[in-house]
Amino acid sequence: MKENVFDVLIYLFENYMDDDVELTPDPDMIRTELLEAGFPQTEINKAFDWLESLAEQNSIKPASSPAFRIFSTQEMAKLDTECRGLLLFLEQNGILTPTSRELVIDRVMAFKEETISLENLKWIVLMVLFSQPNEEVAFARMENLVYGNLPNYLH
Repeated sequence: MKENVFDVLIYLFENYMDDDVELTPDPDMIRTELLEAGFPQTEINKAFDWLESLAEQNSIKPASSPAFRIFSTQEMAKLDTECRGLLLFLEQNGILTPTSRELVIDRVMAFKEETISLENLKWIVLMVLFSQPNEEVAFARMENLVYGNLPNYLH
């Protein structure tokens, strides 16, 4: 049985959040499909709540200049050095803007898990970029990192 909200989000992303999906499927139908696939109802609800909250964030105005980020104690507890390094790498390489970085951190902090794995962080970044208008190039670059591998020199 699948028990993680990340599993639900990845399943939804790979099956419903694709440019090829032309019709908006019925949320009740999706919930039924997820239940039949073995996902617990509580994790399905959490995933839908997370996605709804992400959708509400679409109106964030982009930052006009680079920004330096100091992580709070809670953020550092949830995002280890490797995860924080990934965020810095993505921002330095133009995949994340300061605004999208903040949205990623917000979505990370929305999870109840004590820590976020590097793999899950990559998926969160991908979902955030997918949800934002005019981020097609950044999304495509991140998609290559998610489905491929990060460079070995990332620290």
